[in-house]
Formats: sequence, structure tokens, C-alpha cells
Amino acid sequence: MLIVILGALTAVAPLSIDMYLPALPELASDLSTGAMQAQLTLTACVVGLAVGQVIAGPLSDALGRRRPLLVGLAAYTVASLLCVMAPNVETFIALRLVQGATGAAGIVIGRAIIRDLYDGVAAAKFFSMLMLVSGLAPILAPVLGGQLMRLTPWPGVFAVLAGIGVALYLAALLLLKETLPPEGRETGGTRATLATFRELAADRAFAGYGLALALSFGAMFTYISGSPFVLQDIYGMSPQAFSIVFGVNSLGIVAAGQASGTLAGRVPLERLLGAGLAIVAVGGVGLPVAVLAGAGLWGVLPALFLMTSGQGLVMPNATALALDDRPPRVAGSASALLGLAQFAIGGAAAPLAGVAGPDTALPMAVTIAVLSIAAVAAAALPGRAPGPPPGKAAPHD
Repeated sequence: MLIVILGALTAVAPLSIDMYLPALPELASDLSTGAMQAQLTLTACVVGLAVGQVIAGPLSDALGRRRPLLVGLAAYTVASLLCVMAPNVETFIALRLVQGATGAAGIVIGRAIIRDLYDGVAAAKFFSMLMLVSGLAPILAPVLGGQLMRLTPWPGVFAVLAGIGVALYLAALLLLKETLPPEGRETGGTRATLATFRELAADRAFAGYGLALALSFGAMFTYISGSPFVLQDIYGMSPQAFSIVFGVNSLGIVAAGQASGTLAGRVPLERLLGAGLAIVAVGGVGLPVAVLAGAGLWGVLPALFLMTSGQGLVMPNATALALDDRPPRVAGSASALLGLAQFAIGGAAAPLAGVAGPDTALPMAVTIAVLSIAAVAAAALPGRAPGPPPGKAAPHD
């Protein structure tokens, strides 16, 4: 049950982002704005997710995991309802920022709870198992969004997100126990939090694995932001066909994540991470090659599948390696810094996909390629020998 709850909490980000991807072109038309401003509604949510994690993570170290989580989920529900009533794109962007900031609590606190309970290979196995649950969100969200578009205008998507917020709040309230007892909490206030951030940023292992995770995520988020316009407007896919392609790519992430969980403990986590980054880079570099060669949709889709599938190996192992050996009292802050890097890079990269307008896929392709290569380089920073400690027993929830 713990896996299901934490998976649902960490799915807040893909649900908030992916469910309305098929509606982006309609949203742009309805709010009388262009593709780049429509993509800024994604960026606003991502910036909110980044900032919210920096707030919620340290708060959960000081106050425990439950209280900040419940407040965040309640506020997320209210923000989602307000998005339904947004009268213009400027208001909508501001509300998306708030929605992301409040929804961040589930992501950062979910990771911190895992670190409270597991470390080393056991944590990597749990993160991989978590991807089976949270990985369903990017598969189902655009499909659900595409089907909702048949029944309701785009604001209906946010009414559904508000309902999901209510369900998550009730699940956390009734089923999730506190995992950070008072004696294990951080008591130094803001000064201690800033000192923790400085120590983590100066740690080569944390910085290297964290940057590899963030840059790889940036490549995927560029795809998430740009693909609705590239695949629908340039390559002529319907919202329903787009949602199927998006779901297939997400299924690749889940499959790779499950392979990672099976191999963790037998193959060093660093090697699993390296394999994932290599797959991401091959797909990332192949994307501009396919676009420049004029290979069309059937050249672009395999490259996107490789780039996204590799994330299933990158995410659990980079996260576990970055959080390895961090004491539970700073797990929230460490998780927050990882989240900040991920969503800051993703938010900065996403608008680049639309800089040349709606007629070319090249900006998206080049951005993904550059970030994929940079992620490989970042993973070399730790310079650490393979084989982390086995950690606590692997989860059986």
C-alpha cells in the first residue's frame, strides 16, 4: 500500500503536466495566444514545482512529513479549481505556478519518506518499483486528457485534477503514517537549511548524479512541452493518436524502470545509470539527425522512444545514488535540491522547443540532443567506484 500511495503522490507532476497536453492547441486558440505562451503554462507549472520543493522539503525535515504534505495537497486542490475559471492566459499562467508549487509537496516528501525507510540498493529497488505506479500517470494522463477533450473543453481537465487532489488528500490523511519522528528532525531553521544546501551542492557525488538526473529530465520535459505542437501541428497527428504515442513512450519508461529494479543488487547502480544515459543520448542525438534528414514521423518516433525509455534507468538510479548516505534529517532538503535542479532545467529548456514557431521540429530536437549529451558528461563528475552499500532490506509492500 505504501508503494501505491507514494507512487500516486509522485504522479502529481506528470498528471498536472501531461493530462492537458492534448488540449494545448485548443487552449492557445481559446485564450487567444500563441504556441510559445501556451508552452509557458507548462513552464509556470514546472517553475512552481521547483520552488515548491525547496519550501516543502526543508519544512518536512523540521515538521515531519505528514503536516506539510496535507497542507500542500489541500492547496493543490484549490489551485486546480481556480484554473477552471481562468479568464485569460496571464491569470492561467499565474495559477499554474501556484498549482505546481502546492503540488510539489507530494513529490519531494514522497522521496524523503523513501529515504527515511531505505538506502543504497534497497532505495534503488523501491524507486524502480515506484515507477510502475507513478509511471502509469504519464501513460494514462494524455490518454485521459484526449478522451476528456471529446466530452468537455480544456477547463474540464483541471476539474478532474481537483478531484484527484481530493483523493490524494484523503489517502494521505487516512493511510500514511509519520516516518520522521520528532527526535530525528532538523531543528536549525533557515540557517541550517541553507548550510545543508551548500554542503550538498559542494558534494561531487550529489552534484554529479543530481545534474545527470536534472539534465536528462530537461531533455524529457522539452519533449513533453514541444511534442503536442510538433506531432500534431507539424506531423498532423490527432489528439487521440498523439495520446497513444505519448502513452507508448511512457510505457517504455515503465518497462526500463522495472528492468532496473530487477537488476539492482546484481549490477552496480552506476552501470545501470550509465546504460540509461547512453540510451537517452542515442535517442537524443538521433532526433535532430532524423529531422535534418527529412525522415518524417517514422524517423522521429523511434528516436523519441529511445530518449524517453532510457529515463526508466536514469531516474531511479540517479536518485538513489544522489541520496545515498544522506541522513534522514536532511532527506527532505536533499530531495528538494534534486527537484529544484530537475524542474529549473526543465522549465528553462521547455520554451526553447517553440522558439522558431510552429513550422519546424528542429529547436526541440537540438535542445533534447544538447541536454542528453550534457547529462552523460555530468554523470562522470562523481568519479566514484561502482557498488554502493546494500542498504536496508528491499521493500516488500
